[in-house]
Amino acid sequence: MDQKDSATIRVFSLNCWGVRYFSKRCTQRFTMIADMLLKEEHNIILLQEVWSEKDYLFLRKKLASSHSHCHYFKSGVIGSGLAIFSKYRIQDTLLYRYSLNGYPYMAHHGDWFGGKAVGLAILNIGTLTANVYVTHLHAEYSRERDTYLPHRVVQAWELQQFIRHTSAGADMVVLGGDLNMHPQDLGTRLLMSYTGLRDAYAEAEQFDGCDNGLTLILDNPFVSKKMVMPFERGIRIDYILFKVAQTFVLFQITISSQTLVLYFQGSCQADIHCAAMCTTKGSVSGHPLPYSDHEALTAELKLDAHAVPQAGGDFQSKSRHCSGDDVAKLVDILTEARTEVKVGIHCAERMRRTATRMVAMGLALLLLELAIAAVPWLALGAEQAFPHTSFYLLAALCFAILLGTSLLYVFYTMELKSLQGTEDQMRLAVGGLQEKLREFPVAQPGGTQKKPLEELEPNVFCPED
Repeated sequence: MDQKDSATIRVFSLNCWGVRYFSKRCTQRFTMIADMLLKEEHNIILLQEVWSEKDYLFLRKKLASSHSHCHYFKSGVIGSGLAIFSKYRIQDTLLYRYSLNGYPYMAHHGDWFGGKAVGLAILNIGTLTANVYVTHLHAEYSRERDTYLPHRVVQAWELQQFIRHTSAGADMVVLGGDLNMHPQDLGTRLLMSYTGLRDAYAEAEQFDGCDNGLTLILDNPFVSKKMVMPFERGIRIDYILFKVAQTFVLFQITISSQTLVLYFQGSCQADIHCAAMCTTKGSVSGHPLPYSDHEALTAELKLDAHAVPQAGGDFQSKSRHCSGDDVAKLVDILTEARTEVKVGIHCAERMRRTATRMVAMGLALLLLELAIAAVPWLALGAEQAFPHTSFYLLAALCFAILLGTSLLYVFYTMELKSLQGTEDQMRLAVGGLQEKLREFPVAQPGGTQKKPLEELEPNVFCPED
């Protein structure tokens, strides 16, 4: 790290809305995005919804002179849509695809076909190692009837797990992307509380952009007014989050053929803070249209090597020094998240029972068709009661019902297993935090007394509603 062990890192994030043949003026907008990135001095560029690999290859060719290191994360049917461009060398990459991502029969939403995931790129910034993550979570199509809330909570849980378990050897962590969650939503609180990530907008010393950091605004002609109208001027669902990671020193001592391994937590190797942040404001000067239906974010992060930070590290690494109120707050967040997952389990079980009944009905109809077809063979000389065309069409319909409902049964079983697995993980995490909470006899969980999960009455809108 040069310049007295300090550096300025400019991080850019944008949801490009790159759905070919559906997104408006897609080719023209990608040309605008490439020209803008060539002019701006960004060190790290995090893009979402680059669904077409042709668009990624176009950006790679245009940015080859300024950002020679890049990676495209491939996943799902049409791809994850995630891409990263960097001035720093990319040492390694990793992709984790979320276990839940909507429903395949909701084709008009399309989230299931895009393999929503989180991509990791490990960069060397001077003498420091940076873990840079880019992600895109499931969209919220209705605030009042949000059928995808359990899926988004599971994605937030898996995202924080992925970050915590992969950033152990990193000096700093940066996350950018479209989280599709408001700042006070359950998934956002779960992610930031557990990982210790800090919001660049909330901590920026200088800010220039939309009011309250909004990233979906009414002034953008591509934004659906129906989506943002309940929120007055717009919503904030795109983020750049960051932190410094804790370092650990390992000592291995052998005493009388017994190996003793000791871990000591040391100070971080770097401190990081957000000096400035800006967002686009819908229209683009000199152009008739904006870059995307989302606003672009740019965060200027100041990195000081060998400094002792004021905050950083995930919750588990700081838990020995946090107060009982902090532990109780996280218990409340996890309990709330576990409740939403339990609601999702209830809905998935109900949908699987419906699929089971449909499978039985399709099988019964198919057997009835076979019985009718066997009549001429059993009663010699008898003629087929139905015209052959109608008989074959009805048989094809019965087979289609049986096949389709069988696939739905398999899908709902997989969804149920994923929800149950996440609920088990949350239950263990809550148990561990409650054990830690006993170390603080004065502190009690904040907020009102919550009912046990088993006594809660699920009240959500399932897909069949």
